[in-house]
Amino acid sequence: MEVLRCDGVKKIYGSGDNQVIALDRIDLSVEKGEFVAIVGASGSGKSTLLHILGSVDKPTEGKVIVEGTDISTMNRTQAAIFRRRKVGLVYQFYNLIPTLTIRKNILMPLLLDKKKPNQEYFEQVVNSLGIRDKMDFFPNQLSGGQQQRAAIARSLIYRPALLLADEPTGNLDRKHSKEIIDMLKLSNRNWKQTILLITHDEKIALEADRIVTIEDGRIISDRKRG
Repeated sequence: MEVLRCDGVKKIYGSGDNQVIALDRIDLSVEKGEFVAIVGASGSGKSTLLHILGSVDKPTEGKVIVEGTDISTMNRTQAAIFRRRKVGLVYQFYNLIPTLTIRKNILMPLLLDKKKPNQEYFEQVVNSLGIRDKMDFFPNQLSGGQQQRAAIARSLIYRPALLLADEPTGNLDRKHSKEIIDMLKLSNRNWKQTILLITHDEKIALEADRIVTIEDGRIISDRKRG
């Protein structure tokens, strides 16, 4: 089943002589349960694409369809609600709220919607990520790797249609980077979570099932591993 489709997505910044084409007619389809790595050099357009897929930004032209909904036509409020309910975002800087416990950080998407968590699923997630004993801690009491695990748990708690990870290992050493990628692979395998991973690290990209390469705002390669 197709979860994501991009049709002719174009993103232009500036105008006239200052115009920059960040994305140039991107066509992309992702099936439910795929683990896709999007790779490219700095400035290639991969982070711009992720922001558009996550409804953080809007394309200048083209459509982005997530589970049958065209998110490219949404206003800011609609996009924020859709993002909270359908898109899990993981960044390299964790973005945890420092004044809240890890438990409340993880549950924040549900709390904003005044929804009760599925306790069994919550326990599965925090146990699988190895942070069950950190629920009453605050972010500054955790290591970088533990904070990133909490950020992944928060992104999974709503069972999103897409989990978008933008350089999630960028602030971590090799050992902790491997742990985070293993956690993403675990969520992909155990819960059939669809994942798009943005990275410039080819070794990390090789952990995905499919590698999409972007150069100068265009997809130049799209291949499945194995």
